[in-house]
Amino acid sequence: MYGNVLTVPGAAGQEQKGAEAAPGATTPVDGAVADGQWTLWEVFTQEEQGAPHEHAGSVRATDAAHALQNARDVYSRRGKVISMWVVPTGAIAASTPGDAGPYFDPMNERPYVHPHFYKAPRGVRGV
Repeated sequence: MYGNVLTVPGAAGQEQKGAEAAPGATTPVDGAVADGQWTLWEVFTQEEQGAPHEHAGSVRATDAAHALQNARDVYSRRGKVISMWVVPTGAIAASTPGDAGPYFDPMNERPYVHPHFYKAPRGVRGV
């Protein structure tokens, strides 16, 4: 194996409560989905120690170890990657563009969270 596969209790092969899966996505069960293709995995890479992991793309694989191998072969060819995460696409929960108003608007009710509310001291740059 080329990496550590971290398991989340209750995640493999089970639907997440309270989160809807992406359209057409399934949770990995025996590595195959209804249309006969392998499970789709999202790949996140880190190029420097302390830098955030960034979405690099997707791969299809039968399980997490296979996904790490496929992701390594596809996304770390240039040698800059020091860490890699793979996540089944069906395990990702996200807001939708239709949620933009009611989901993010409560922040506008608190003006003190906006930077124009604060005065920067003299000599401070980049604020």
